[in-house]
Amino acid sequence: MTDSFHSATVAAASSHTPGPAIIVDHVSKWFNKRSTQSLRIAFIDMLKRKKDRGGQFQALNDISFTIGEGECVAVMGLNGSGKSTTLKLVSGVLRPDEGQVLTRGRVAGLIEVGAGFNPELTGRENVFLNAAILGMSEKETKERFDEIVEFSGIGDFIEQEVKHYSSGMFMRLAFSVAIHVNLDVLLVDEVLSVGDAPFRAKCNAKLKELAGSGITMMIVSHSAGQVKELCSRGIVIRKGSVIFDGPIDEALARLEGRG
Repeated sequence: MTDSFHSATVAAASSHTPGPAIIVDHVSKWFNKRSTQSLRIAFIDMLKRKKDRGGQFQALNDISFTIGEGECVAVMGLNGSGKSTTLKLVSGVLRPDEGQVLTRGRVAGLIEVGAGFNPELTGRENVFLNAAILGMSEKETKERFDEIVEFSGIGDFIEQEVKHYSSGMFMRLAFSVAIHVNLDVLLVDEVLSVGDAPFRAKCNAKLKELAGSGITMMIVSHSAGQVKELCSRGIVIRKGSVIFDGPIDEALARLEGRG
C-alpha cells in the first residue's frame, strides 16, 4: 500500500467522509501472443529477462482512475477493449505489468461465477466452500445459509450433488453465494446475462439494494438500461485506453459514438 493511499485511508477514517475504495494508477498490461518459437528460445529469453514486447499485445495502456467508497461505476467498451482485463486486475486475478492497483476492504468479484464449485460435492457443501474462497468465515456462512438458499430458489436440491444440477440451478446458487458475502467492494462482469428473466430481475433488484446500502460497485456490462439504473458514472475504454470518465449518460453516448 502506498503512502498516499494510506494517508487517504487515515483521513477518511478520522473525518468519517468517504475515501477511495479502488485506485488504478497508471496501469498497463500485456499478454503473450501465440508464438511458434521453440521452448529453448523462450527459455533463453526468460533467463536473459528480455524486455522485448514484440511477441505480446498490449491489453491496457497507462490507465488511471479512482472509485470512491459507495460509488457505483460502469466500465464500458467494445469487445476486446480491455474492460474485463481491468476488472480482473482490480479483483486480483491478474497483476499489472506496470503501475499499481489498490483496493480497500473486502472485495468480492462476480467475474467467473461458480469457479470454485466442486461438482462432486452437494450444494450445501459448495456454499461453504465457495463462501470460504470469497473470504467468509464458517460462522458468517452459517448465519447467511438460509438466506443464500432462499435467494437461489433451488429448495431441497441443496442436498444434491452439484453435478446433477441444471446450468440454471448452478448459476443461481453460485450468484446467491457471491452476493451474500459480507463485502465492501463488489465487482460484476456480465453475470446478469445468465438465468431466466425473473431471476435476472431478482439479481438486478439485489444489486440496487447493495448499491443503496453503500457498497462500492464496479460493473462491466453491455446493457445500457442496467448501467443507467445502477450507476451515475461511466468509464469508457477503447483499445486499452480510457477515453472518457464522467456522467453515465455522456459515457453511453461516447460508447455509442455520439459524443
